[in-house]
This record gives sequence, structure tokens and C-alpha cells, in this order.
Amino acid sequence: MTWNVSKVRADFPILDQKIHGKPLVYLDNAASAPRPRAVIDAVARYESESHANVHRGVHTLSQRATDLYEGARSKVRDFIGAGSDQEVVFTRGTTEGVNLVMAAWGRANVREGDDIVVLRSEHHSNFVPWQALAIEKRARLRIVELTPDLTIDWNSLKEALSGRPKILAMGLMSNVLGMLQPVAEIAAMASKAGARVFVDAAQAVAHLPLKLSELGPVDWLAFSGHKMCGPTGTGILWARRELLEQMTPWMYGGDMIRRVGDQESSWNELPWKFEAGTPNISGFVGMGAAVDYLSALGMERVHAYERTLTEKLFAELARVEGLKLWNPPLSLGGARAPLAQFTLEGVHPHDLAQFLDAEGIAVRAGHHCVQPLLSKLGVPATTRVSLSFFNEPTEIDFLVEQLGRARRYFA
Repeated sequence: MTWNVSKVRADFPILDQKIHGKPLVYLDNAASAPRPRAVIDAVARYESESHANVHRGVHTLSQRATDLYEGARSKVRDFIGAGSDQEVVFTRGTTEGVNLVMAAWGRANVREGDDIVVLRSEHHSNFVPWQALAIEKRARLRIVELTPDLTIDWNSLKEALSGRPKILAMGLMSNVLGMLQPVAEIAAMASKAGARVFVDAAQAVAHLPLKLSELGPVDWLAFSGHKMCGPTGTGILWARRELLEQMTPWMYGGDMIRRVGDQESSWNELPWKFEAGTPNISGFVGMGAAVDYLSALGMERVHAYERTLTEKLFAELARVEGLKLWNPPLSLGGARAPLAQFTLEGVHPHDLAQFLDAEGIAVRAGHHCVQPLLSKLGVPATTRVSLSFFNEPTEIDFLVEQLGRARRYFA
């Protein structure tokens, strides 16, 4: 079945506008993806027809809101192939998911002299919490390095796992390198070495089918709603049920309790044990709608179309004089995010981003929350272009044309 990109684009009202008098070319999807009308309408319907607090009320609106809210949890369960709703914890995003595990499991299990293993390419959200835990517990933060072609250095991984590894944290798909990491193989090595495995799936979830059964012995997995066409302030932490049972709450308040006494309290069942306070109900209604939308498109079809865009993007960028790509080459194969990061000779990334914005092109410039990686590469900042299934090949052509103009202008 062919991909009708014009029909898909019509689902996104934000694309139907001009920036500085030019049609919007949105190429910043790795930062946050636009919302389709189906998500916007689902949130609007909830707010106008069903808004009430969840779980606590017996009246009709509260019951209706609870059904919508918990219905989103079931949709996510099916989307990732989780075993039950009880394994699916609602968070404010991937960042909160990482911090939840760091606080509720890491502080209770990591000891002085243990090793915490992270990849050099990790987003700050999956790097800094583990760094902070290592400092707090007097553990060692072991960083797995990359090869010259920016892929996993297996010798470095083996070395990092050779001591007392307690946990290994890794991204399923890098937000700057784009490569899909061999999670199942890495997780198997880490598990054999005695480490638990945390996976940041924020970038991967919007670009390819995500099934837990294919990831090997992973213990936790987190992602964000806004990366997958859902509302901001929504996220998912999946975890093995036995681990969630062992973990103590990291936040306290309403809804996460079973009984409160004068001197002690007991906690609610999973997953609500980790969901204190009134949640972002409308956000998760929207996230449920985003799951429905992506499921209807078909993630296999999404990935196939984006692969063709990625091949064109790399081919066209290679033609730009003075442009250097900072990504593993496409020749390495495998699934990847439809993105590229690069520097353009003689042009600062922030200047380039402003130049492109004047032409209606939205890109990202800076360190992209991967300073440990860019510092190692000796690059203070790059420009990142990130595509999605609503982008058109002609937008890549227009981007490349403007990159050529930018180089001549700044020269």
C-alpha cells in the first residue's frame, strides 16, 4: 500500500500556516512532534464534556473521566505488548520515568563500589540522574564509548560490565545519532553480568513498532507522549511487575495510598502506587488518541516511509559543499530514526537555524542534550534535522537549497 503523504499532512492543522511569509517546513520532530486533529479533538471533547477527577468519584462525570483515563493505559499496554495494565505507570515524560527508577529502585539497591553503566550517546535525561546517583552512593559511573563510526564499542561495553554492574541505562534510539541500538544483545550481556537494564525509548516510539518481547531481558522502559504526536506532560514507565512490587513510592499524596494512619500508611495497588496526586487526565486522554492514530497508520508503514525519507536526506546532504555529517553512515544498515545532525563550514549552528527559520524551516541547533557525546567528538554544537511521516521529499530538496544559500550568505 502506497503512502498518501498529502492525506496524512491534512491531519495536522499546525502545518497549514506560514512562518515569516513562507510555508512551514517542520523538521524538528525529534524535539517534539505535532499533534494530529484526532488528538486535539479528543482532548477538547474531554475538557468540554467529561472533565472531572478520576478514581475518587461515583458520579457520572468522574466515572466517564476514569474510563477514558484508564482506557488510555490499556491502549498503551497493547501498543508496546505489555503483560498487564499494572505494568504501565503514567508519568510526566521519559525524564520522570528515569528519575522514578533512580529514586525508587536505585537508592535502595546501589551501594558504594557498584558500577552504573551508561552509553556515551545518552540524552542528559538518561545520563545525569545516574551520574547523580553514582555521586550520592559513591558508586562508579562507567561510560560505554563509541567506535570511530559512532556505533557501540563492544570492547568498551565488556569492560564496563566487568566489575560490579548494578544497572545499565541506554537509549533504544539516539536523538542525535539516530541508530537503533542492539538492545536485546546488550541487555543479554548486562543481565548475564548481574545488571538490571533501563531503556529510554523516547525517540524510537514514534518511528517503528515497539514490542517488549523483542528487546530481551529489559527491566524498565520509558517514553514520552509528545514524541509520538500526543500532549506534552505525559509519559510511560513500563516495568516488570515484580520490580514494581519491590520498589517503594518516590512521591506521596492522594490516590497512591490505601490507608493513612496516624503514624504510618500503606500503599495503593499497582500502578497507582506510583501516581500521586491529581494526574494530567486530559493529557492521557490525548495520549490514548495518539496511540489510536499511530496504530491506524500502522507503525510498519510509518517506518518504511520514513526510511525512504532518511535515505533521500542523507543523499542530498552529502551534496552540500562544506557540510559534515555526525551520524553513523547509512551503509551500516539497520533501523534508525529519520534524522541527521551536521555542521556547515563557516556557519554557526544557531546562525544557520535562524537563517532557515526565515525561510519557514524549523530545525534544532545546539548540543541536543548530549554534551558528553559532543564533547568527546570535539563539537560544541550541531544542527539537527529530524523528519516524520508527514514530511515530503520536496521539503528535503528545499532544505538543501537553503543550506547552499546559507553557506554563500555567511561566506
